[in-house]
Amino acid sequence: MIRQLISLEWKQFFRSKAMGQSLAIKILIGFLALYFMGSFLLLGLGTYFLLEETFPDRDPLKLVNDYLIFWFAADLIYRFFLQKLPVMNIKPLMIFPIKKSKIIHYLLGKTTFSFYNILPLFFFIPFSLVLLTKGYPPLNVISWLLTMIFLELSINYLNFLINKINVIFYVVLSVFVIIAGIEYLEIYEVTRVGGFIFNLIYEQPYLFLIPLFLAGFLYSRNYKFLKEGFYLDDKISEGVSEAKTNELNWLNRFGSLSVFLKNDIRLISRNKRPKQVLLMSVMFLFYGLIFFTQDMYSESYPWIIFAGLFITGGFLMTFGQLVPSWDSEYFKLLMSQNIPYKKYLESKWYLMVVATIISIVLSLPYLYFGWKVYSVILAAGFFNIGLNSHITLLGGVLNRIPIELNVKAKAFSNTQGFNITQMLLVLPKMVLPIILFYIPYLFFGFRAGILTIILVSASGIIFRDFFLKQIEKVYQKGKYKTIQAYAEKQ
Repeated sequence: MIRQLISLEWKQFFRSKAMGQSLAIKILIGFLALYFMGSFLLLGLGTYFLLEETFPDRDPLKLVNDYLIFWFAADLIYRFFLQKLPVMNIKPLMIFPIKKSKIIHYLLGKTTFSFYNILPLFFFIPFSLVLLTKGYPPLNVISWLLTMIFLELSINYLNFLINKINVIFYVVLSVFVIIAGIEYLEIYEVTRVGGFIFNLIYEQPYLFLIPLFLAGFLYSRNYKFLKEGFYLDDKISEGVSEAKTNELNWLNRFGSLSVFLKNDIRLISRNKRPKQVLLMSVMFLFYGLIFFTQDMYSESYPWIIFAGLFITGGFLMTFGQLVPSWDSEYFKLLMSQNIPYKKYLESKWYLMVVATIISIVLSLPYLYFGWKVYSVILAAGFFNIGLNSHITLLGGVLNRIPIELNVKAKAFSNTQGFNITQMLLVLPKMVLPIILFYIPYLFFGFRAGILTIILVSASGIIFRDFFLKQIEKVYQKGKYKTIQAYAEKQ
């Protein structure tokens, strides 16, 4: 039966209308997966020797054990945003004499062998082999490795449970941030507690049974949850809720633009994927902490500009790059309205500009790192408003991949709306402001570089109507191709 279920999924993939497009995306993702697996493999082989050289008085294994608590916390966080729930088209199977248990075990079994569980093994297995070559007791090392495997599986099943209740995840995230803050501010060594637990499991090999039972318990909870809702009119069916209307009358001051602005705000507030994309754009505000807290980047202005573009352009790069795919389900209706196409594009431009301005204001705390750093962020924000907004809209011309808003999928792992063109358009968005800054900076200094970015960006704002008219012509030329593409479901 399991073989037949695998066969059905295989046929569904290859018989899909979007097979070529899905295959191209999966090949690209496959190359990324190989890259990460290779990186984890090298990390697993080299960590012991790196720690041994850097901390000669400490046992490398105990050092790793001290920080495993942060490994598993980070693992849970990125799984929450990236890992898809175990789904398949099971409604047609319900009318056949197939046991529920077999289908549910198949769904959960798929997640056991997912990339998210396999990737950590490329670190833990090589690291364990290095421990064995260094003379560590085989029984203890094997017990430690099994503990890591069962804990990864436990996080895998836990993710599917907390995924149903977002509040639980945000509580866990808050606790993790507090623990990391306590450790960073040296209030208390949290790593000492985590290290004690994992060192104890290593010293007492039979304790690997605890994470084994934990994984089994969480598996059974997932099984019970899925079985209770395994009915056509229960959890697997589309939820029906009472529609709530919001007139948004305060937007009427924008005239004909208000129709589109209201539509976008309602789209974001009523659908899960746009909400998650909005959350992701908020997370971009913290991108600068990766660079500004490191001495090697603090005076490297190309890197600071790169960070500034992300800090202020989170919404532009996440929501904006999927214009007009967000409206694919009712694109025909929009195009049938007696409103110029330019107004549609202008509404999207205003939305990205307002979001960028809000990001610039929210990035004020970066003044802590100095006025120079914030002035770079400010200049990058102007560039996002003046030029990147137009480049993003232009990229939407070639993005004819529809987004089904009612599909229950992770915003960060859902490839609907993905287009290789978006990746190519990242180059001018990132490289152009660095060039605009760096050439004047080399000859006339820092202020000249910042002023150049601001002046060029200002030209994009001043000649906004001209740019939008040119972009409108390109959209109009491919309008009917876009409508036809959106009519085909993924």
